[in-house]
Amino acid sequence: MGGSCCGPGAHPVHLWPPHFAFSDHHPRDLGPHSGPALLVSLASEVQDLHLAQRKEMATGFSKGPTLGLLPDVPSLMETLSYSYCYVGIMTGPFFRYRTYLDWLEQPFPGAVPSLRPLLRRAWPAPLFGLLFLLSSHLFPLEAVREDAFYARPLPARLFYMIPVFFAFRMRFYVAWIAAECGCIAAGFGAYPVAAKARAGGGPTLQCPPPSSPEKAASLEYDYETIRNIDCYGTDFCVRVRDGMRYWNMTVQWWLAQYIYKSAPARSYVLRSAWTMLLSAYWHGLHPGYYLSFMTIPLCLAAEGRLESALRGRLSPGGQKAWDWVHWFLKMRAYDYMCMGFVLLSMADTLRYWASIYFCIHFLALAALGLGLALGGGSPGRRKAASQPTSLAPEKLREE
Repeated sequence: MGGSCCGPGAHPVHLWPPHFAFSDHHPRDLGPHSGPALLVSLASEVQDLHLAQRKEMATGFSKGPTLGLLPDVPSLMETLSYSYCYVGIMTGPFFRYRTYLDWLEQPFPGAVPSLRPLLRRAWPAPLFGLLFLLSSHLFPLEAVREDAFYARPLPARLFYMIPVFFAFRMRFYVAWIAAECGCIAAGFGAYPVAAKARAGGGPTLQCPPPSSPEKAASLEYDYETIRNIDCYGTDFCVRVRDGMRYWNMTVQWWLAQYIYKSAPARSYVLRSAWTMLLSAYWHGLHPGYYLSFMTIPLCLAAEGRLESALRGRLSPGGQKAWDWVHWFLKMRAYDYMCMGFVLLSMADTLRYWASIYFCIHFLALAALGLGLALGGGSPGRRKAASQPTSLAPEKLREE
């Protein structure tokens, strides 16, 4: 397992949206798990290898295997095989070449568990599928495009985006769980728990490979490297910022690694805006993508400034109430942005948002103004420890 943590191979801020999207009319597979994203990642891994080799030649000292480093530059055939690996060809999740290589070079694949992890991961999918069918039947998206919809009272128009986003989440939960199960069935993405693998990136700790089938079988494995969705985290996390991390997790890693870090700005909000802009372009040229994605930086700036200005001044009980209100507003912000993502056209998106008076935009601007007036700090500088990431009890979260 040259230069990597032991265990079989597996396959990141994109922040909120998925790497492939569906309109009501046709599926779209436009996300960064596709060939260009894999090749961008591979190019970066090859560059890291060259830099390590140059450093070794300059110092005359070899440090031995480095975590995540490739053993050598892949050939054209190896590159093509990676680009068209069957476990990621349809719906992802994104995976690095190092992960793919670890999978191929797993010394004792029979010792890697797959059935139990697959069943443990798959069990919610039928429920999510039924909820999707029910919610999409009761609240069809096409209704929003009809003139009769805008004759409904304001509370009804406001409410409608909630079940639309609910159906959207249920559909992607099923799709991504199925994609993860496909990887798990192939033993793709399994690393020892001790390696502390991260979605998209792989192991974060060095771990020696097992020397025998018995030792390999005694290890505890997980599939965090190819984990693409945390359903409970998505639904119960408090902040917009955290919601993006739990959604399309392997692609979050890709965007954070190759887009966010290289953004032509130092500000967290501006970097996020740059990431959203490129993500929207990658999804396609539909204006709804841009309208939705470019609303995210405004929400990030608003929640960051207001949180740093007010939350720390509250009592423990007040902070708990703050978190529940924050969670409620976070979900409504995602409901609102989802409408642009599914309606796609500028006319339909703006018509719906205008019918509810662009409420999230104005609310975010008001929160940002209040936070600035109260001296709130930059969202990128506040301490994460001061804010819980989820309202869900830890025992409810998926393992």
